[in-house]
Amino acid sequence: MRFGPSAAVLAVILSLGGGPALAAVCLGKSMTRDEIVGAINAAPGCERAMKLFQDCEFGSSGDVQLGAAVEKKCEGDFLGRLKAPQKRAYQREMAVCDRKYRNESGTMYRSFTAFCRTEVVQRYSLKAAGSSKPR
Repeated sequence: MRFGPSAAVLAVILSLGGGPALAAVCLGKSMTRDEIVGAINAAPGCERAMKLFQDCEFGSSGDVQLGAAVEKKCEGDFLGRLKAPQKRAYQREMAVCDRKYRNESGTMYRSFTAFCRTEVVQRYSLKAAGSSKPR
């Protein structure tokens, strides 16, 4: 059986089409990544945002976007108040997370990096709140 150019074009179009959206069971219902990011953004604080991230994780590269939402939420607690040396220390810790799995392949390592980064930002948020342990 011979396939013409139209079959090849169709194959390319189908391969470029969006796959299924990432979804996770979160907050007792199936939620897309964008819905989870929305819930993280609406969380009342860093601790709640981190809890949502932990409860709704994908265990894959989908966690990068969730982690970024947690970082943004938590950085609001402290980033503007850090002095230059503290800001450099924070940036170094985040860079350690970025380097930790950079030579590993597989989407789970992107998730590990996202979790490493959110743990750093959570620590800084807790320090800014004057607490030494998560609530």
